[in-house]
Amino acid sequence: MRAVYPGSFDPFTPGHLNVVNRARAVFDEVVVLVAVNGIKHPGTDEEERAAAVRAVLPVEWTTVTVAAWRGLTSTYCRRHDAAVIVRGLRNTTDLQNEYQLAAMNQSLGVPTVFLPAQPELAAVSSTAVRTLASQR
Repeated sequence: MRAVYPGSFDPFTPGHLNVVNRARAVFDEVVVLVAVNGIKHPGTDEEERAAAVRAVLPVEWTTVTVAAWRGLTSTYCRRHDAAVIVRGLRNTTDLQNEYQLAAMNQSLGVPTVFLPAQPELAAVSSTAVRTLASQR
């Protein structure tokens, strides 16, 4: 079964890497889908972010691929025979936001599986990483 792990990944954090690692233990294939989110304004385009993700994935993770995408995640899933969307959750705020997206994607024919963050990674967000990097 192929799973898609979508996100803006600006930047790709240790928490994201952990979700991919756990997803690859559950699914036959995992596609890290570097998506365009109209609400967010990343510092680089999706192709550059996809290249950055590829650079940090261990080479032995042969069942993990990275793709850049503009459009609905559910459309990507249908076009590429992905059966499920994977999302990581750090806290209840994430759950509330992700639940709404999961309901929409379910109505479009693609279910979502949630993977809770490892406790030591729950406080790390892309926003926090960007903020720290900008102050150096």
